[in-house]
Amino acid sequence: MATGNHSPVTEFILAGLTERPDLQLPLFLLFLGVFVVTATGNLGLITLIGLSAPLHTPMYFFLTNLSFIDLCYSSVTTPKMLAGFMAGTNSISYPTCMAQLYFFLIFVIAECYTLTVMAYDRYVAICHPLLYGTIMSPWACSMLVAGVYAMGLIGSTIEISLMLRLTYCKLLVPHYFCDILPLLKLSCSHTEGVEMVVFLLAGFNIVSTGLTVLVSYTFILANVLQIRSTEGRSKAFGTCSSHMVAVGLFYGSTAFMYLKPSSASSLARENVASVFYTTVIPMLNPLIYSLRNREVKVSLLKILGRKPV
Repeated sequence: MATGNHSPVTEFILAGLTERPDLQLPLFLLFLGVFVVTATGNLGLITLIGLSAPLHTPMYFFLTNLSFIDLCYSSVTTPKMLAGFMAGTNSISYPTCMAQLYFFLIFVIAECYTLTVMAYDRYVAICHPLLYGTIMSPWACSMLVAGVYAMGLIGSTIEISLMLRLTYCKLLVPHYFCDILPLLKLSCSHTEGVEMVVFLLAGFNIVSTGLTVLVSYTFILANVLQIRSTEGRSKAFGTCSSHMVAVGLFYGSTAFMYLKPSSASSLARENVASVFYTTVIPMLNPLIYSLRNREVKVSLLKILGRKPV
């Protein structure tokens, strides 16, 4: 990360989700439960894929990385939010705030590209099944995952470098974690240039990956519709349906959060969108990919010593 704190502010106060004291404990218990399910589900899915030989395929290799990313970026924001519910006030130092923002950006950008790589994997599997082993070789899969994390590091480093150059004059962050848009509202500097760069980077990441996913599934749909047997079409759709659900949830919430003018922002709506993609989606992804995936369910039953139905 770039260095050089030009800000007189040494710490921020996170406003959290609500100022009502009577809601602090219920919200703490709710999000604690969500975080426990998120950690258990993602770690469980990673462990299951690692222990089950039939799941040692490119699709589940990418799913392992998705679970790791979900666990990481949920862990960047949720524990601090839980501490705020218990303490009543939630202060965060300037360096810690910037570190939280930096790592959050790494993982949220990496999530975009992981979903894109997973869509490409399904495209190759369905549209070019005879070449699948050659195209999605271990080396190719490793390079794709390396590219995912590289894009996360590049995008987050650019954005955090810009944020570190700003001067902050206000303490109260109107959010429950250090995100770019709420922090820009606290700056005394001219933020138009930073806002433009953030908008362009977010637009590039969301639109380019979203279009790649859309094109991949357009080819997949065209290919599946050519399958004559109902069973064959159902099997092909079954391998993609979980991913399509995850993609729709993630891209819908992130596009709402970042691809809009700052004048159209609303604290309540931003909090809802942020909670959705920082806590709810990381919890739902392992459930989506396990409950809607027969291979995962069969592998889990075998490890538990139960006969698959």
